[in-house]
Amino acid sequence: MNEVPWLTILWVLPVAGAVVVLALPARMRTFAKSVAVVAGLLTLAVAVVLAALFEPGGEQFQFVESHTWIPAFGAGYTLGVDGIALVLVLLTAVLVPLLLVAGWDDDRHASVEAAPASRPRAAHTYTALILLVEAMVLVSFVSLDILLFYIFFEAMLIPMYFLIGGFGGRGSERAQRSRAAVKFLIYNLFGGLIMLAAVIGLYVVTAQAGLGESGTVGTFDFRRIVDAASSGELGATPAVLNALFLGFMFAFAVKAPLWPLHSWLPDAAVQTTPVSAVLMMAVVDKVGTFGMLRYCLQLFPDASVYFAPLVVTLSVIGIVYGAMLAIGQTDVMRLIAYTSISHFGFIILGIFAMTSQGQAGSTLYMVNHGISTAALFLIAGFLVSRRGSRAIAAYGGVQKIAPILAGTFLVAGLATLSLPGLAPFVSEFLVFVGTYPRYQVAAIIATIALVLSAMYVLWLYQRMMGGPVRLYPGSAPEAPQDQDAVETHGTSITDLVPREILVVAPLIALLIVLGIYPRPVLDVITPAVDHTLVTVGEQDPAPIVPPETPVAEGETVVGSGGGTHK
Repeated sequence: MNEVPWLTILWVLPVAGAVVVLALPARMRTFAKSVAVVAGLLTLAVAVVLAALFEPGGEQFQFVESHTWIPAFGAGYTLGVDGIALVLVLLTAVLVPLLLVAGWDDDRHASVEAAPASRPRAAHTYTALILLVEAMVLVSFVSLDILLFYIFFEAMLIPMYFLIGGFGGRGSERAQRSRAAVKFLIYNLFGGLIMLAAVIGLYVVTAQAGLGESGTVGTFDFRRIVDAASSGELGATPAVLNALFLGFMFAFAVKAPLWPLHSWLPDAAVQTTPVSAVLMMAVVDKVGTFGMLRYCLQLFPDASVYFAPLVVTLSVIGIVYGAMLAIGQTDVMRLIAYTSISHFGFIILGIFAMTSQGQAGSTLYMVNHGISTAALFLIAGFLVSRRGSRAIAAYGGVQKIAPILAGTFLVAGLATLSLPGLAPFVSEFLVFVGTYPRYQVAAIIATIALVLSAMYVLWLYQRMMGGPVRLYPGSAPEAPQDQDAVETHGTSITDLVPREILVVAPLIALLIVLGIYPRPVLDVITPAVDHTLVTVGEQDPAPIVPPETPVAEGETVVGSGGGTHK
């Protein structure tokens, strides 16, 4: 089984699915979507096989594949997964088939000006782009060659750009979509160019250190460079390593996104389809936080420690900033997008807390945020598709006429505010526990977001799902006498259909299961996090224990069991 190139198969399957979909005739619209779903399910099956064969206590990187790619530059086709990459691979593989089913009719909104008939291959293009994004994200997670990682880190922007600009959600205008797509591309390409300079600089440093096989050429081998950085063999000055760290960190901070480099996200999330927004926030953006944990910390351990206070400060600002802006939104999709900015702040805070609890919590948070955001955004998208408006004020009393939709929306919303018993609570708690020993003030300020998140989630639910039924967008709330009155007035809001329940049910189930029993995921994550801390040269701080108070002679002391002694 170890001789099987599982990681190559993992990313080739969605690419093959995209090629087959694009090769199908235009009239085979439904069949093209079915092929895409099958490709997504096969990719999920391979990811499950990887998870079953993975040994948490084994080698750091498993299923390694290594082949010569560009020997003149010391670049290779080198793949491998550790526990952190594995759980993100599983997240991606689980979400994509669900997104393909959720977006079954999204190709109908390929153009606002034209009828669907004028875009006969819209379904083919839409599903193929989603599969290509999946493949590129998977390569980014499993790559152990820095040049290979960078190429796919940038390449995934192209299909994502076309998904944002070419396929808009309800209420989206073509000009607004185009602006959002261009803004997304410019921000991320600029970050990528900065990172390219850092990648080239790192290669020059490895060449000067003689890390290449020939002794004179450099290398892009991640493991070789990490070993050299840990042993001091890299030989670069602290100033050079700090500059290289900032180059990598800037690109990842744009992708994540970290305040103040976040402004492209709300526009892109609102103007595209809910499926594309989930693909962007729950999958693509995770490459940014993954890159911080793998590349920034392990390639530049001293620089990571040096800049950690700055990154922690920006993270805390992003946590509170995103939550406060979410409260003031009148657009349900934009509100959810701002919550993601706050949540990414928590993830980055845990990473740079430099503790095992913080980094394990951050990695688990990446998974849990992906699931909870997917559930909340998709359910909101289903609701918007029924009425055609993203305005919160256009809804009211939905729980009376669509109880399943309202109930699943409530569970997803409660997960977003990290209610105990649901998956995000565990990861957020670990981030707090891991942050407090090193950054007490940051942890305390970050707790403000807990109150703010309860405000925006519960207020959102109250306005949209509670109260009297609002029959038409912009109309005054009315309380119909009975269900027949609702149907007579044509409220246009129906409950979730079987296809939508098929998408939402697994997400809700995962939120509950991982909230009650996260240990299997943490058992996979923890060894990789421990290795990262060893590479950085950090240890968990000793517990803060108050000094014992001396007892005066003859004084009575109450014991923990309720007894007393002299």
